[in-house]
Amino acid sequence: MSKLLLLHTHHHLAPKIHIKSFSSILTHTVSLSPLQSTHSTFQSLRRTLTSVRAFDDSSSDADSQQQKQQEDFHQDDNNGGKSTDSHYPSGEFEFRKFDAWKSFSVKLRMLVAYPWERVRKGSVLKMTLRGQISDQLKSRFSSGLSLPKICENFIKAAYDPRVSGIYLHIESLNCGWGKVEEIRRHIMDFKKSGKFIIGYVPACGEKEYYLACACEELYAPPSAYFSLYGLTVQASFLGGVLEKVGVEPQVQRIGKYKSAGDQLTRKTMSEENCEMLTALLDNIYENWLDKVSSTKGKKREDVEKFINEGVYKVERLKEEGLITNILYDDEVISLLKERLGVNKDENLHIVDYRKYSGVRNWTLGLTGGKEQIAVIRASGSISRVRSPLSLPGSGIIGEQLIEKIRSVRESKKYKAVIIRIDSPGGDALASDLMWREIRLLAESKPVVASMSDVAASGGYYMAMAAQTIIAENLTLTGSIGVVTGKFNLGKLYEKIGFNKEIISRGRYAELLAAEQRPFRPDEAELFAKSAQNAYKQFRDKAAFSRSMTVDNMEKVAQGRVWAGKDAASQGLVDAIGGFSRAIAIAKQQASIPRDRQVTLVEVSKQSPSLPEILSGVGNSIAGVDRTLKELLQDLTFSNGIQARMDGILFQRLEGVSYANPLLGLIKDYLSSL
Repeated sequence: MSKLLLLHTHHHLAPKIHIKSFSSILTHTVSLSPLQSTHSTFQSLRRTLTSVRAFDDSSSDADSQQQKQQEDFHQDDNNGGKSTDSHYPSGEFEFRKFDAWKSFSVKLRMLVAYPWERVRKGSVLKMTLRGQISDQLKSRFSSGLSLPKICENFIKAAYDPRVSGIYLHIESLNCGWGKVEEIRRHIMDFKKSGKFIIGYVPACGEKEYYLACACEELYAPPSAYFSLYGLTVQASFLGGVLEKVGVEPQVQRIGKYKSAGDQLTRKTMSEENCEMLTALLDNIYENWLDKVSSTKGKKREDVEKFINEGVYKVERLKEEGLITNILYDDEVISLLKERLGVNKDENLHIVDYRKYSGVRNWTLGLTGGKEQIAVIRASGSISRVRSPLSLPGSGIIGEQLIEKIRSVRESKKYKAVIIRIDSPGGDALASDLMWREIRLLAESKPVVASMSDVAASGGYYMAMAAQTIIAENLTLTGSIGVVTGKFNLGKLYEKIGFNKEIISRGRYAELLAAEQRPFRPDEAELFAKSAQNAYKQFRDKAAFSRSMTVDNMEKVAQGRVWAGKDAASQGLVDAIGGFSRAIAIAKQQASIPRDRQVTLVEVSKQSPSLPEILSGVGNSIAGVDRTLKELLQDLTFSNGIQARMDGILFQRLEGVSYANPLLGLIKDYLSSL
């Protein structure tokens, strides 16, 4: 475990259930090609099917016992389950200068620091934010950006006497608005130290500018790509295509906003889906206008007018005061040299993100107090056990996370726990088992759920077990609903001359096996009842966890995805804020004084073995091998009732794709693996 310092105040009748949001359009239904329709395939398929009882409470006695504890979980019953954000501490960062003794102590620690922690005085921390940003901690040998490390580097640089300021390169980002908001908050916090932070944007859209405008100064090269034209959300539909090739999706959708499966059955967007997407898009757009206008000291109407003018020339951005000046990277470096008093013929001392991530908090005198708060991170799709085809660190493995939760519960050294969630959901049984363990954990110590980009369906299932739920304004959450179905490939088989015959015993034995024909009326009725039962149990458990009546929960469920701000007003979330606020609330609930520092203990994943590392390297080199294996795995095992939302929504809200639409659909599918 690594430590971080807190400075902030088949059973045939019961198909496998997945609670998953923003997933593939290709996995919304049972899909078996002729080549997969073998006896061995169906045997393996049935072995993976689990009971709908994944949503059930363990027993009526357990229900009674848990009900007694419900008042302790949520103190806002009289408020109808609505959020009482003002009751919680803000967790706002407070920069405190070191006194003379503390500064002397830090200098001594720097003298005995490891060689890789050595940084020259007057250095500039350069961080390049580009591509994907993980919510998990990464080791020094891992590639890619880690949100915890990015945020920690901002804090360390604020106190590090060797660092004069930050030079932030911001390029195309492939992450959600939750992570962007967290980074932006740390940029604003860093400015409290009095050190400079300069941004540089060679390619910039709305998300990149949202971050960049928080810097004191912002520069762009003359040839910079600026596309501040507004935001869009799109959805594609395959109903007409499948109809022409002879494929009939038979989908049972519970929840009028549950759009998963619409791409397979519909040719146009439903009114409910349009309403939901419009609300989400309005939240993002209005938040963007508000933050940008307030940061740049402009009227909201003026910023919106600028967007609607379709400006593409960098000169116009300078004229409007949206960037400081038009300079190349080397010219910005020269500017920094002049500011720091470095001779033109000398090199500017720059320390990059990777090297600075290796500087320990201890070296800078940022060690925490005696009280410890455990941090358990859960990122990615949810599965109950690790698949032989999956790689280490790929998603949330239920049985592994449960071990961590139990170890934290059994330990007496942790005063509180933060569950950090960045997940669209997944397997319902795994979600339910983790929900149970988190509730047991919450009986012994305070538990706060902190949401990142997305915590929907199975991700929300986990979060609702905590006493308090914190989300960002634009976290995508909720999605309490289910969808199930299969493909009827009869007409397609007839066209290509393929035939399939089944010998079965039991009235419903062919419920999932017979993809060459549509459901019989009794099979369709059973399928519909099964889905309705799964939804009812999901909804009721959410109502129980949030101290809401079933009727009130029904109004906000029905498969609807909410932005964090709206989720708070509907009682699905308690407070709006980032990780620092979650820490402040955890301290409050653990009766730790607000001004007392605590130590965060990251309950990290086990280090991978050498074979796993070599396997990961091999699959990185031959990415097609991994894609094909996981694609086959998903087609073989991901069946039955789904509580998910379409991947197209996720892709379009989280990152614009200009690729071929068909490739976009494939990307949507692969992103859900």
